[in-house]
Amino acid sequence: MADAMEQLYQQVILDHARVRQGEGELADYGGESFQINPTCGDQVTLRVQLDPAGEKIQALGWTGQGCSISQASLSVMHELVIDQPVSRAEELGGYFRELMAARGKELEGTRLEALEDASAFTGVARYPVRIKCALLGWMALRDALVQARGRA
Repeated sequence: MADAMEQLYQQVILDHARVRQGEGELADYGGESFQINPTCGDQVTLRVQLDPAGEKIQALGWTGQGCSISQASLSVMHELVIDQPVSRAEELGGYFRELMAARGKELEGTRLEALEDASAFTGVARYPVRIKCALLGWMALRDALVQARGRA
């Protein structure tokens, strides 16, 4: 059973690495963040646009290069946070950081469910050198949201 789940998780990551959601430069944005993982060279420029009230993520686009884990994590993150309240995106980011800190152990049920496809990164957390790859986009999002809220 565990092997079947691990294979499913690996497939989710590979699918998102191939067909990347949210990839592309966003022309109209309120916050931007460039992040680089100096360990392996993964990098991302992420831009976010909030609604006029500064409460909801209207648009999110990113460009970057790196390993399949970093690219898939960005794609999954995009699916999770687009059209969501900023508070929900921040909550999901916290859950994802928690997942990475768990070093391969699953989170409590409702948190794991909230992460949807991002739960596929449970196994990635067993490899400390890959954790930064998975967190790259989430760190960029957090930074870009701070900027966008400051301008809203």
